[in-house]
Amino acid sequence: MKREKQPAVYILSSRRNGTLYIGVTTNLQRRIWEHREALCYGFTKRYSVQLLVYYELHDTIIDAITREKQLKKWNRAWKIELIESRNPDWVDLWEEIAR
Repeated sequence: MKREKQPAVYILSSRRNGTLYIGVTTNLQRRIWEHREALCYGFTKRYSVQLLVYYELHDTIIDAITREKQLKKWNRAWKIELIESRNPDWVDLWEEIAR
């Protein structure tokens, strides 16, 4: 991680090829921890979507929000292809960002 407050887009999954969630934040580590601890009420808690399978860091929050909106319009196959381009085994990337 570059710095604590850096805009990021992330994709969570319930399992490999499972339910997907796309979000945006300025503090990726904190936000993913909130999802993992089920502190985020709503979709991710209801469907147990807690595995960080993809993320992108951005220079500005505007860039991150723009990218989030773009990804949310993509069809599921494109999202899976994006995840697998960087994370073919759908490994939980929490340890990578928690350092």
